[in-house]
Parts: sequence; structure tokens; C-alpha cells
Amino acid sequence: MRDRWREPVIVLRLGDTDVGFDVPGRRRDGTVEGKRLVRRFFGNVLRGIGTAVFAVFALANGGAPGRPFQREVRVSGPANAMVLDLADRLRSLSGPWLVCSPSSLAVVDTGTTFTDPADAPPPRIVWEARQPQAPALNFPRRTLTWPDGSAFRFPLHGRPEEQHLRKYFEPPATVHWNGR
Repeated sequence: MRDRWREPVIVLRLGDTDVGFDVPGRRRDGTVEGKRLVRRFFGNVLRGIGTAVFAVFALANGGAPGRPFQREVRVSGPANAMVLDLADRLRSLSGPWLVCSPSSLAVVDTGTTFTDPADAPPPRIVWEARQPQAPALNFPRRTLTWPDGSAFRFPLHGRPEEQHLRKYFEPPATVHWNGR
């Protein structure tokens, strides 16, 4: 991406892409309301059985039942939000990376991390945006915000990625594109 854009880049491994939606016309899991109703019914039945089994297991072990299938809302915006293009593409990825530069953003998929690197497929660009169409990037809040007000709070893949981001970002809003 650095050679393609001819700019310095920051690459961050994204965490869990099974995020919750708060967008009119979409269910909490991101599917379109009013579609696949029979499949949705049976999925809800299975989820209910799984939740009941989890609750019984948690109570038997002295814990609180909790909500095992709860998604954290990370996608929000108005109906037909601009964020949905990226969010829909992220749902099917197994190894997403966010690539940032001063004027461009991209999501690259490297595939599953369980395969031998020699057998891994080549990375592919899944989504790309350049200024002025690119969303605003906010490193402290880990948020991409589009002009229509829709937003995606991107999860990082754990503590090592947070430490990697600190090499490039310094509060309140200084980004060192080539590192410190």
C-alpha cells in the first residue's frame, strides 16, 4: 500500500468483526430487516437454547448468567448510511487489517491466521477510500466517521496492536506517520 499510495502508512490488525449495528433498517447483527425470516426464526430458537444452556452452566458453577451472544454496537448511523459499505464487507473477512495514510484508508484481508504462511492466499484489498471521499479517522476513539454522520468504531486485535498504535499516535492529536 505504501508503494501504491506513495505515502507513509500505519497498518493495524482489526479484532472481532462480529459487531453490533445501530442503523435503521438493520437488525443488531447487521442483516437487513424483513429478509430471510424463516432462517432468522430457527436461528433465534437455537440462540435461545444456547443461552439457556449457558445460563444453567454458569449458575451451576456459581457465576452470573450474563448474555453470551451480545454484540457490542460499533456501527451507527442513519438509514442507508455510508458506513454500511465497509461494515458489510468486514462481516465475511477472516484476517482484516486497516491501512491508514494521510490521505487514504483501506481494509486488506490476509485470510485466516491458522494456515501456514506458505499456504496463505495473497492479501487482497477489500475496501479503499481516498480523500475527499475517505471517512475522518480518529485514533484516540478508534473511529471512522463519514460525512453523513455514520460511524464505525474499529476494534483492534488486542494489546499488541494498541502498543503498535502508540508508536505512531501521541495525544491529543499528533500522528507520526513515520513513527517516533
